[in-house]
Amino acid sequence: MAESLRRMVNNGNFTSLQDKLEKWLDDYHINTNDQNVARACELVELNARVQGQLFTLLNLVASEGGLYGGVNTLKNRLLPWLSSGFAASAASVSADTSLAVLAEAAEKDRQITEIQSHYEQQLDNMEKDLVETKDDAAALKAELDETRDELDDTRRKSTGTMMATEDEIIRLKEDQVRSLQNRIRDRRLQLRLTRDESSSLRTRVDMIGDYERQVRVLRDEIAILRGERAVLENGLPEPLPPLPPPRPGSPTHAKLTDSVRRSRLIGRYNDLFSIDRVEALTTLRRYIPDDEEMVQRIVFVGVQEAFHAAKMAFRAMRLRVRKNLAITHIGPETLEEAVLDYIVRNTDLFDVNGAVQDTIRAMNVNPKISFPAEIDFNLLHPFIREVCRCGWGMCALEPPLDISPATDAELYNELKYRRSYDSEFTAPLVAYHVWPALMEYDRVVVKGEAVTKRGASLSPRRVTSPRPMSPSRSRSPSPTRSGSAMSVSSRPSSRSSPRPYSAASSYVSY
Repeated sequence: MAESLRRMVNNGNFTSLQDKLEKWLDDYHINTNDQNVARACELVELNARVQGQLFTLLNLVASEGGLYGGVNTLKNRLLPWLSSGFAASAASVSADTSLAVLAEAAEKDRQITEIQSHYEQQLDNMEKDLVETKDDAAALKAELDETRDELDDTRRKSTGTMMATEDEIIRLKEDQVRSLQNRIRDRRLQLRLTRDESSSLRTRVDMIGDYERQVRVLRDEIAILRGERAVLENGLPEPLPPLPPPRPGSPTHAKLTDSVRRSRLIGRYNDLFSIDRVEALTTLRRYIPDDEEMVQRIVFVGVQEAFHAAKMAFRAMRLRVRKNLAITHIGPETLEEAVLDYIVRNTDLFDVNGAVQDTIRAMNVNPKISFPAEIDFNLLHPFIREVCRCGWGMCALEPPLDISPATDAELYNELKYRRSYDSEFTAPLVAYHVWPALMEYDRVVVKGEAVTKRGASLSPRRVTSPRPMSPSRSRSPSPTRSGSAMSVSSRPSSRSSPRPYSAASSYVSY
């Protein structure tokens, strides 16, 4: 209660009411009727607000006295005043109380006026500060514009310098590239000249070797002629002394490199099976997607025909070389050794393209394989070429290596073949071959691969080719091929073994 009373005293509502009354009095004759009515209403509202606060205080005071606290006073003073409609309230309220309230209201109005004047002064000061700040901002903006202009000038100058620098760098790079190209061209020219010189030197070395042989031959002939002349001059019928036995010559190049070439060719044969054959199978499956057996047969027949073409080319070249060397050959090595050494040294004389074409022609007339009409076996040209090279190199070994003869429905031999993954492991007969075995006479060097199935027939599987058949599609019996087929089980007596009969020759002989 005391706190509420203190707040009401500090508010100064009565002082404000008194000040408003005084201002109304001063301006009463100046104001219009509406303004005076408004002032009166304002004073009534302020008086009602003050009375409401007083009633609140009265309620608090009465509640502090308990349930019946201040009852007599309220009966004697408040109720009669309320019944008269606030008309007789002036007699019960003292003049001092109303004057205090008006004084407080006037004091509040003075404080409000002072606060308003202080606020307006602060507002003026803030406006002045704002004007000064705007001036400073304008000055800073001008300085910023000048600095931006200077920066643009510097950027333009640096851009021009950078462009000039980039042009110089590009020019330097072009000069360096040009100089490097000139160096590379000079190096290539030097390398070409060096190769030419090396080839010419190699030719000279070969010529020197031939000259040394001819010198030895001439020396022997001179010695013989001297002996004959001595006999004729002396008239002695004594026989000529026997010539000293020829001293054993050094091993030829073919013998020195035989083991190295053998191991390299065996490794190449394995690579042909594991790498080149897989690539050839992938190529064939694009055109024959539904017949895996035919794809395997085509590759196998290609290997057989390529080895046969390589052996035929090797025999022809060996005959030519022997015929040419037989006229002039004399030396510690035999004629066969000289022939083989010459062939090993001049492997570039092998006509690989001719052997490949012979192989493709033989495959075209083979009745056991077929191919779509829109393409031909030239798709396997890289594979056949490598097989021909390998077969040629194996013919030049001592002893030579060759693939084993193979026929369909032959008895499966575990020493020569291994079964493929899709074979019937209890079947005793070979349905068809995947890869031929590599043989050195009767000894197996590298195992081949075959497919074994039950019910394998001796008669070859007839295939229908969509390409038109030529009159030469069927191969007629040949005495040479038949003889080769009959002598395949015997050990060859000459250097190159006869061709193992292929599927086509077995079909003809059958």
